[in-house]
Amino acid sequence: MSIRIATFNIENLIARFDFTGYRNQLRSDRVLKLFEIKSEADYQRLEAARIVSSTDDTRQLSALAIADTDADILCLQEVDNIEALKAFEYGYLFRMIGSGYRQKYLVEGNDSRGIDVAVLMREETRDGQRIEVRDVTSHAALTYHDLGLYHPGLGPNIRPEDRIFKRDCLELDLRIGGRPLTVYVVHFKSMTNGRDGVDGRTSTMPIRQAEAKAVRHIIENRFGRDHASRRNFVICGDMNDYQERVDVIGDRRQGYDYIHRPDLESALDVFSHDGFAENAMARRDALDRWTLYHARGPEEQHLCQLDYIWLSKGLAEANPAAVPEVIRNGQPFRTPFPPGQEVERYPRIGWDRPKASDHCPIAITLHLP
Repeated sequence: MSIRIATFNIENLIARFDFTGYRNQLRSDRVLKLFEIKSEADYQRLEAARIVSSTDDTRQLSALAIADTDADILCLQEVDNIEALKAFEYGYLFRMIGSGYRQKYLVEGNDSRGIDVAVLMREETRDGQRIEVRDVTSHAALTYHDLGLYHPGLGPNIRPEDRIFKRDCLELDLRIGGRPLTVYVVHFKSMTNGRDGVDGRTSTMPIRQAEAKAVRHIIENRFGRDHASRRNFVICGDMNDYQERVDVIGDRRQGYDYIHRPDLESALDVFSHDGFAENAMARRDALDRWTLYHARGPEEQHLCQLDYIWLSKGLAEANPAAVPEVIRNGQPFRTPFPPGQEVERYPRIGWDRPKASDHCPIAITLHLP
């Protein structure tokens, strides 16, 4: 008996228009910046038209990427609300895979933009085992004070009573053909702009470290510190951090070199340093673990893994040959692929957009002991 699990940052599955770009240039789309727009009302009409015209291509590509995961359990990030999730599943996924994901779970979390983590599940696995939900728990209300995780290094505007998770840690207690599995879905603090001469990844890392410690606390509190790593659990989501990266040197005209940079300091060391959980993607080749291409011009380019399915030590040992699959067909053409990794992009993929997402979904098939 096996279960196939996937995670995907679907990016801005939003059921409302965001008109803040008229007053905040950082939120304005680059297309509208090309035009002289004389009133906020005109801006709103144009922005709504732009979003409507581009969304259908984007969501068809997102659905294709999801369909290719062939997952029984799908963990998503950046979902507006349950109605947006239902509309996407019915209008797009249903046309590709039929009535697969009847079970849908989302709890409103802490994100200021209103984007949440969510889960889609089949009623049965591909080999006919029932997927039963025993409980769904949101941990969005946990504060730094609650878990003793506050310290001044978190940042000048962080208080002990602030909530730890920038979105949520959504916990699902499942039975798969009668066997237990607990799924934790997260979306950690993003790597924003730096401050005081420190880059954004470094300056925001203490917040992600606190989020990772909170996830581990939740798991150890439930199963017991001495027994937790032997239980059947997975931690899935966009963790906005990496323990290694592949620097991309060059440009599309002259060609690229790919340089592996291992052993970088990371908030995710909280999971891996003592074998508490295993990043199953580490079973792939070092140049083939990435799920996102980051670029700020030719001088700053790298491939990195932001999207994870962490396996408990017990699950990892029970599945020594399980290697995650990375679905990269929805990547835009601007993303450079190391030699031997090229894929056929989905129809209508553009240089930068449309695309399925900046993130690649990953999926893994597991045997539950």
